[in-house]
Amino acid sequence: MKEPKTTREYIESQVATLVKSPECGTTHYNLAVGLIAESRWDEAVEELMAAVNECPTLGEAYVALGGISLHRGDLDACIHFNQRAIAVRPKFAQPYGNLGFACVQKGDPEMAIPFLEKAVSINPEFVQAYSTLASAYFMLGRLDESIDAANKALELGPTFGVAHNNLALAYFEKGAYKEAIEHCDKALANGFEVEPEFLKDLEPYR
Repeated sequence: MKEPKTTREYIESQVATLVKSPECGTTHYNLAVGLIAESRWDEAVEELMAAVNECPTLGEAYVALGGISLHRGDLDACIHFNQRAIAVRPKFAQPYGNLGFACVQKGDPEMAIPFLEKAVSINPEFVQAYSTLASAYFMLGRLDESIDAANKALELGPTFGVAHNNLALAYFEKGAYKEAIEHCDKALANGFEVEPEFLKDLEPYR
């Protein structure tokens, strides 16, 4: 069987595999990945639920369900599914990172921080978790820790715009305006949409 080249071919190959092995949780998950790539969210959820039904320890499927919930703006469902992922795969970094992100989005950085610290302890190269950790520390006024976490993110991903923005905010609060402008410009250069109000705040120091 030839290797699928397009998402559509990939989906068709997974459907064909399921016809032969309808009880394979991994194939249901793989099919869902293809459906997600085509933004076919409802069908993807069906396949992911089938995946965890057939293979209850498939943490990646719970994480994907959490990702769809986040895309739909349902933070509580995102938290629920990532908690399920941790229950079946306690040493899987991704759900801890996702839980931390969801808590930050809910405005609860104190709850987020232990999840994010766990995520980076399991996977020290988890760029997004370091960046979210920087945001959580910033929200609590822990500026030095925010700068440290953002710098760790940038060591791993020098073009990660969110981390540059985190640094710009933290340096601005510390009165380090030159550094704030430098990282704001890098955030913009790497495609991050900096808050217009923050850009106005920086103007007098340029």
